[in-house]
Amino acid sequence: MLLKQLVPNLDAKYENIDVCGVTSDSRKVGEGFAFVCIKGAVSDGHDYAESAINNGASVVIAERDLGFKNQIIVSDTQGLYANMCAEWFGRPAESLKIIGITGTNGKTSISYMLKSILEQCGKKCGLIGTIQNMIGDEVFEAKNTTPGIYELNELFAKMKSAGCSHVIMEVSSHALDQRRVEGLQFELGLFTNLTQDHLDYHLTMENYMLAKRKLFEKSKTAIMNFDDSYMEGLVNGLDCEVITYSIKSDSATYTAKNISYRPDGVEYEFVGLGTIARLKLQTGGKFSVYNSMCAATAALRLGCDLRDIAAALEHLNGVKGRAEVVPTGKDFTVIIDYAHTPDGLKNILHTFRECEKNRLVAVFGCGGDRDKTKRPLMGGVAARYADFVVVTSDNPRTEDPKAIVNDIVAGMKGTSTPYKIIVNRIEAIKFAIKNALPGDIIVLAGKGHETYQILRDETIHLDEREVVREALREC
Repeated sequence: MLLKQLVPNLDAKYENIDVCGVTSDSRKVGEGFAFVCIKGAVSDGHDYAESAINNGASVVIAERDLGFKNQIIVSDTQGLYANMCAEWFGRPAESLKIIGITGTNGKTSISYMLKSILEQCGKKCGLIGTIQNMIGDEVFEAKNTTPGIYELNELFAKMKSAGCSHVIMEVSSHALDQRRVEGLQFELGLFTNLTQDHLDYHLTMENYMLAKRKLFEKSKTAIMNFDDSYMEGLVNGLDCEVITYSIKSDSATYTAKNISYRPDGVEYEFVGLGTIARLKLQTGGKFSVYNSMCAATAALRLGCDLRDIAAALEHLNGVKGRAEVVPTGKDFTVIIDYAHTPDGLKNILHTFRECEKNRLVAVFGCGGDRDKTKRPLMGGVAARYADFVVVTSDNPRTEDPKAIVNDIVAGMKGTSTPYKIIVNRIEAIKFAIKNALPGDIIVLAGKGHETYQILRDETIHLDEREVVREALREC
């Protein structure tokens, strides 16, 4: 492709350069590539321009003079790169209705709910998210919650080619802050909630909120959780249409009424704008009401019939690692959930606290090299809602796992809840299983869908379902 097709307003001497690929990663440069220098949060692409030239780049695009023969200097390489990637793949996003979901908790569950609803309505969907990427029923590995702009356009092109009309994607605060969705127009932007997380990156909740807000500045319509205290700050001054959902207030566009919670599910009346339907789900808890309301509200805005919405939600079996029940064949229950924030842990424990049970046992840790301030908060939540707590590791990364555990336990001081520290996560899970009493509910929180654990020097295989089965065999 000629460079002039990718870069507007080029100097005539560059117009007819034929490029064989575009990238911002010098390691991916091939012969005849255009290399775009982007200054990121960790490294600066300008520092790798010479490496890109050595790897075969025919032109370098930068924000400052690097002294190369074939270099183009622009004011915003990130914005230009987004345009180049879209153009390289034939601007596939323009043929798709893209629905972006952001918030601290619930993104993955909502994405699967909405995909199920749209498919019930006869739409073929692409999905981009934490667990996996999908084109219809075809599954692809996901490396990041939100891929980079090149990978996104590549996925969009495949989705368009496969006949998808809609794309549902989780949009993380990191992706928004790092401009990984630059140049995209979202048909809908969905907001779940905002609670403490990622403060190691954003530093303050205000910064975290402002990063999330960027999604709605790119959206035609915003679907917002009316009950969240940050909603007003997110919508204030937005030019787009705002539609709200709530389980507390009749002031929202849509409200949940007469909610009935069960251990194995929940049902409620979805009411608003002259419509009403009884929605039933196979997953329990208040968070399931919020998640399904968000998905249903979005589906209505996309033109789905409320009967199709109800049918899709009723038959959805749930999402891996989200309040997932692990079969044990025993007289106790094991739940795997991705809860890794204070609010997420509170939600999952509160849900099962209300169920008929003997003890509620929480097994959890906190990630290393991440927000340290949430560790004692999560310890406090576990002590408040669980009857017994096993404090262990999550993904310690480069930190000392024992130090992370100590941070968690600091939040449990002054409580009477019994707890045990077992730093090795596999041994912690086995302890909980082997010491389970009839009627216990054991919640393994933090890892969810993940099948690995990130340690200081290596990443090891760790699928909690396998650990549970092994523990049961050893009992």
